[in-house]
Amino acid sequence: MQCTITRRALAAAGRSACALIAVAAVAASAGTAGAQTYGFATLQPGTLNHTTASAVAKVLKEKAGLNVLVQPTAGDQVIVPMVARGEAEIGISNAMEVHDGLSKGFKDLRIIAAAHALRVGFFVRKDSGIRTVADLKDKRVPYGFSAMRALEPTVRAILATAGLSEKDIKPVLVPNVIRSADDFASGAADAFYFAFGAPKVREVDATAGGIRMTEINEQGMPAARKIERWGYLTEVKPGPVFVGVEKPMKVYSFDNLIFTSAKTGDELVFKFLDTLFKNKDDLIAVQPVLREFTPAFAYKQYEVPYHPGAVKYFKEHNVAPAAVD
Repeated sequence: MQCTITRRALAAAGRSACALIAVAAVAASAGTAGAQTYGFATLQPGTLNHTTASAVAKVLKEKAGLNVLVQPTAGDQVIVPMVARGEAEIGISNAMEVHDGLSKGFKDLRIIAAAHALRVGFFVRKDSGIRTVADLKDKRVPYGFSAMRALEPTVRAILATAGLSEKDIKPVLVPNVIRSADDFASGAADAFYFAFGAPKVREVDATAGGIRMTEINEQGMPAARKIERWGYLTEVKPGPVFVGVEKPMKVYSFDNLIFTSAKTGDELVFKFLDTLFKNKDDLIAVQPVLREFTPAFAYKQYEVPYHPGAVKYFKEHNVAPAAVD
């Protein structure tokens, strides 16, 4: 069969091809933009921080269309440099680790918000007879935290509230809080150090036949602050989140910070905060400790600067930075 193509047909075909190419280019461009992924560096599954990051990522994706990928790491000593170097756009870590990163030369670190307090301490077996931090004397206690170096001062600070030091315990060297819990569960330690609200705490409570949080001596806080300046006490009561709390008591606390790099765009940080505060109930559904995540709690006077996008958000909502408790 003979096929005849006229000049008019060729011209029409050319216009169609150009149109198709243009449409494809626009689609590809939109697809690339829509597929942009933002890394969120956090701790391992089972930790409080991993649950918080998962809650934040879920809300940002569902409510703002931001593709946020939770990236578990071995510890805070990995998270802070990752974010500072731009290998992950967002990170979550405690106030001590973020300030430690700044002191080590990561000058581009910027805070987005204080997410919630990390309420920590030493958990022991419910039938152990150990009730206070002072009772940890001569006991096998997790220590070191080589992958979470800023936690060691908090351990020493908690011990100091009872007049104890490393010399008064039998240190069990661990790289992170997960190992701390695992060593306790296996019988290699008499206590483990962890934050309330973490799935791992509930897991150990179930496998160990019940756990108890050791009570801290409030009068020992001046000694503790000489070791760790960012720590403070908050009161907790028995409840689903506070596993191991048998009565109202005060526990050692410090803030968990969500942070980024100075290179991150202002618009993204502003949208990050705006989305989370507008959808707080969705956050709480995944991570109950985010109940205290409010603009007033989120904006504090830390030495690490806040990101300009965050400053803009708080300024527009008439929130001034508060002093750290």
